[in-house]
Amino acid sequence: MRDNPVIVDQLSKIYSVRQRRGIFRSEKGSVQALQDISFEVQPGEIFGLLGPNGAGKTTLIKILTTLLLPSSGRVWVNGFEVSKHENAVRASVGCMLMGERGLYWKLTGRENLEYFGALYHLPPAARKRRATEILNWIGLVDIADRTVETYSSGQKMKLAFGKALINDAPLLILDEPTNTLDLPSASELRSIVRQLNEQGKTIIYTTHIMAEAELLCDRVAIIDRGKLLALGTVAELKASLRWAKVISVEGVIPIWAVEAVRSMADVEQATRTNKNGATQLTVVSVEGSEILPELIRVLTQNGANIQKLSPQEPTLEDVFIAKTGRSLAEDTRVR
Repeated sequence: MRDNPVIVDQLSKIYSVRQRRGIFRSEKGSVQALQDISFEVQPGEIFGLLGPNGAGKTTLIKILTTLLLPSSGRVWVNGFEVSKHENAVRASVGCMLMGERGLYWKLTGRENLEYFGALYHLPPAARKRRATEILNWIGLVDIADRTVETYSSGQKMKLAFGKALINDAPLLILDEPTNTLDLPSASELRSIVRQLNEQGKTIIYTTHIMAEAELLCDRVAIIDRGKLLALGTVAELKASLRWAKVISVEGVIPIWAVEAVRSMADVEQATRTNKNGATQLTVVSVEGSEILPELIRVLTQNGANIQKLSPQEPTLEDVFIAKTGRSLAEDTRVR
């Protein structure tokens, strides 16, 4: 077995579900959450899992942390196969999976950390010392002895992050850790993640926020609808769009105007999203700025009011759009 902290080989996960077929009728069905996913995480890297809500990221994380069994395929974490050595995997990983829902609200912040330290069999003195270190690090020492039910949502998320550090594991798995945090708190948490990585920890970081992946991750895997669409460094993924140019259009753009743009010969993808109260159309084309006159003509003839139009350098979100034809902001959960 290779020494990489995480090895995923042809992993698939299928859920059995009940699907309604009327008020009093339902029938068995299935949902494929993951489909033949393979990748390896290198020692000491921050490995990003990027995709919209419903992409399969959390299912993947739950398998890595032994909370779910795969339907097929094999997974090794720190040299242990997850389906055979569950306890060894859990002892070697620090994880933040459910955010504030994984805390005991009637206990204080300090009591929560000490309790989870006891679950990892830390001696009493060691877990008290470790809890104090973490509380100072995440900026909660002033409210450490208040019950968690009195914490704000952001403070609960910080404590949930601190819980992932209690056993000082070599591998950290963080599932949407900045979810619900305000901008300063999110920036502070990302800074701590960088510090932990500089200390030698390997980190798997899931997010649907493109900017986070660009800021933090050494390599990124783009996942959508249970499939691995792309894998590489941020620079490599952006370079994969060098064959194409990205044009951003903002304004009032009706859906029929978007359809007209999609029918243009030189347009590969055209995705309509809402951004800061305005409609944004992201156009991927092999011709770049050469299609601007025709693009403007097609939009205006179909009732669009263009407020801003500009070519731009590809982003990770543009890579995702080019692969799927949809925005990262789209929720793809099966309902």
